[in-house]
Amino acid sequence: MPPRRIAVLADSDTRWKWGAAVAQQLAPGHALDAYFLRGRSTPTERQLAEIGIVPDTRREISAAELVDDEELAAADIVVMALLGGTVLTLTHSLGLAWEGRERRPITVTGYVGVVYEKMVDGLMTRAGSDVVLANSAYDAGRFRKAFASVGVDPDSVVECALPFLGGDPYLASSGDRPFTLTFAVQPSVPKGKAARLALLERAAAHARRHPDREVLIKLRSMPGEATTHVEADPYQLLVEQLAEAAPANLRLVYGNMGEVLGRTDLLVTVSSTAALESMHRGIPTAILTDFGVREAHGNHYFLHSGCLASWDDIDAGVLPQPDPAWSEAQGIGKSDPYAAARTRVAALRAGGPLPALRPYYTPQRAGLYLGDLLLRHGLDEKGRAVPAALGGDPGRVKAAVRRAARSGAKSLYRVGRQRVAPTLRKWGAA
Repeated sequence: MPPRRIAVLADSDTRWKWGAAVAQQLAPGHALDAYFLRGRSTPTERQLAEIGIVPDTRREISAAELVDDEELAAADIVVMALLGGTVLTLTHSLGLAWEGRERRPITVTGYVGVVYEKMVDGLMTRAGSDVVLANSAYDAGRFRKAFASVGVDPDSVVECALPFLGGDPYLASSGDRPFTLTFAVQPSVPKGKAARLALLERAAAHARRHPDREVLIKLRSMPGEATTHVEADPYQLLVEQLAEAAPANLRLVYGNMGEVLGRTDLLVTVSSTAALESMHRGIPTAILTDFGVREAHGNHYFLHSGCLASWDDIDAGVLPQPDPAWSEAQGIGKSDPYAAARTRVAALRAGGPLPALRPYYTPQRAGLYLGDLLLRHGLDEKGRAVPAALGGDPGRVKAAVRRAARSGAKSLYRVGRQRVAPTLRKWGAA
């Protein structure tokens, strides 16, 4: 008998990391099929290799092409690791395409990181999936209340935890290696060249004050690579603009975050999900306050954690540890956080034919909103593909796209050859 199959639909490197890790937790015995949606942030080979989860099959596809994909329809579980609007688009379109089938896949969705803004926006676009994963007890409670208030089944919300919380517990350096501070950067937090350069200056200053420490700048992507969020001012280029030459113990590194944390004694970040990975392993973790505690930066999520600190605090030797009650409420430290989700999937399988897949937002309830999202993905209200060029010449459109891609590739190559490559050779990589 062939193995059961779980398909992961992802549109960026971060969402693939989340979706693939969810698949491994949810259905460890299933074959893993990867569907990467074509778009601005489709992950590159380097990004996929860094994540390190290799699917059994892999395809790059558009949302419109997914609707009639028979292999997807034959999967046992489909994990939608996508933007909320794309989840809504596919829940609507696949629901219509799969209607009348004797069986359809169980659909699962959720959030790649902490939910610190636009909770209602994201949640309502995910309503209608068979399983909506909540990364903490706190999230599960507010998700269920929101669903119940609008008539969506609150039992579809299942409490779990971020799937990549794992790794060996932290052991302080015993002299076999230097004390290591890792600064986990984010593509869009903070925004603006001046703010990002200021953080880099503080990291460099810390390295100068503590020559016995190693200071790692953990990078997310190469300049020109797309991520979930656009990175306008990459640290690889900003390092060239430091007021003083970077000290020898400051290094730029890539690599899997779990592996980097394996040699980290203090994780510093503004609000990266890496903070939760670090806390889960017992690594001291500092959430930066230098630009304030603000919703725009996402560090307000850590208000009650006990881990808020400035670079001045870090220079003075602070090693924050999270409040145990706060950690428990955020799903940190659970031994088997996906047990309830596996139980939910098993119950859905055992319950006979699944009902038709329907989102909360229908053409009748939110036709203008849904219609706009469908059109953006090349679909009409019936979930069918619309003509690509809408009356234009498809050949000319494709040619223009190819010209733009070639131009962009040349520019990226020049940046890489003239600026990034020398920097990486100078400062090293993981």
